[in-house]
Formats: sequence, C-alpha cells, structure tokens
Amino acid sequence: MIIPKTLEEIELMRESALVVSKTLGMLAKEVKPGVTTNYLDKIAEAFIREEQKALPGFKGLYDCPSTLLCSVNEAVVHGLPTDIPLKDGDIVAIDCGAIKNEFYGDHAYTFEIGEVAPETKKLLEVTKESLYIGIREFKNGNRVGDIGYAIQQYCESFGYGVVRELVGHGLGRKLHEDPEVPNYGKRGRGKKLVEGMTIAIEPMINLGTHKVKQLKDGWTIVTQDGKPSAHFEHNIALVNGKPELLSTFGYVYEALGIKSDEENEFRQKELVL
Repeated sequence: MIIPKTLEEIELMRESALVVSKTLGMLAKEVKPGVTTNYLDKIAEAFIREEQKALPGFKGLYDCPSTLLCSVNEAVVHGLPTDIPLKDGDIVAIDCGAIKNEFYGDHAYTFEIGEVAPETKKLLEVTKESLYIGIREFKNGNRVGDIGYAIQQYCESFGYGVVRELVGHGLGRKLHEDPEVPNYGKRGRGKKLVEGMTIAIEPMINLGTHKVKQLKDGWTIVTQDGKPSAHFEHNIALVNGKPELLSTFGYVYEALGIKSDEENEFRQKELVL
C-alpha cells in the first residue's frame, strides 16, 4: 500500500534526505587511492551521529553490519566495507541511509578514484543521466512502469545492462515502502503515481550483462561478467503533480569542484549550506 505524505511530513523527509546528502559530500573529500571503505564507514557513522544528530539508517536493519554499503567496480550494490584500499582507476558506489524525525533518507553516488577508464566514465555519466530521466516521469497521470521504461530505454540505447533483481522503492518511516520502482518496465503499467508519495529512484546499470550474482558474504551483489556497474539514487516527492527532489548531489559537487545545474529544474527550494 502506497503511503502518501503530508507537506509537513515531506519537509521532515527533506531533512532526513539532506543528512545523507551532506554525508556523501563529506565522504567525497575522503574518497581517494589508499583509503579503505572501512575507514569511510567509520567516519560516516560519526558524522551522522555527532555532526547531524541523526541515526545511521542501514546499520542493524536486516542485520546490516555497517553504516555504508560500498560497492567497488563489478559490485552492483550492497557491498560491505572492507580493509582493502581503493586504488587508482576504481569506482565505488556509496549507498547511505539515515533516520531523522522518524523518517528515512536513502541516497547513493558512484565516485571515481583517480584516472578511470573512459568506458567506465561513460557508464557513470549515462547512469546518472538516466536517474534524472526517470525522475521526469514521476508525475501526475503516470504509473511506475513509465519511470522504469524511460530509464531502461535510455541505458539500453548505449548497450548497457539494466539490473532486474534490484529496484527502487517507496520511502518513509520505513526504508522500504510500496511501491517497488524497477529500472525497467512498460509504459502505462504498474501502480498509479499519487500526490504526496515519496520514493527512491536508483538506476543500477552494468557495463556488460544485466545478470548478477550474490557473493558468499550474503550481501554483495556483483555482475556475472565481472564488468563495472554504476549506481545513483535520489529521494523524490510528488508535489502538485510534479517531482520534487528531497536529496541533492550539490554537496558532492561542491567537494569535488564540479559545476553542474542538472538538478535545477527539479529543485523547488534553495539548498541551505
């Protein structure tokens, strides 16, 4: 059952989402060759608890042992932090959740480590673009299938694999609410989008095959062919029939010195730094 939120609840969810946005921005300054994902996990938990007076959203949920899920190279999602140093040419998708005001924020960004191969860089670019293409379809009169169709068509036009087994989702007082939001689908199919609904859209796109497998740790999902995978995620509310971003990559861009206006058409309020 879809749980629409009031405008007041959506504002509380914005605060929760921005806890994660700020955490990803802080991590952007730390993601570099020689750093371990265990270190990133440790400083992320301290930042969420001490600096933002919030709680890690993943740790302990479904027995998750960490604050972050860090998926390196061929890992698609749910990678557990390790003591293996990141190296030049790697990519790492950092997925982070937080709880504030009794609501969840859930937000992800794939970072480049040093000099990344051109084909991998292109994969990241297209995957992030597909996120915004999907967000544009989150509007009055559409259905969940319209979001997935738009993402799938765009990514497959580049020959990329769209993961089937893992999907976006509703978001609120629980990390996973209805509806499921696949990154593939058919126009006009699936649950109808309703005013006040809040979701996480998160394309998980592979350089090669769409097929994946789970590692023996019971968490990490990797591509079957060992090729890289990218993951970007935003939290969005349906307000006045249109998509409104609750999360932002602005803090990441500021930390990395990236100039981008890709979020402007979706943002209804100024980001307060």
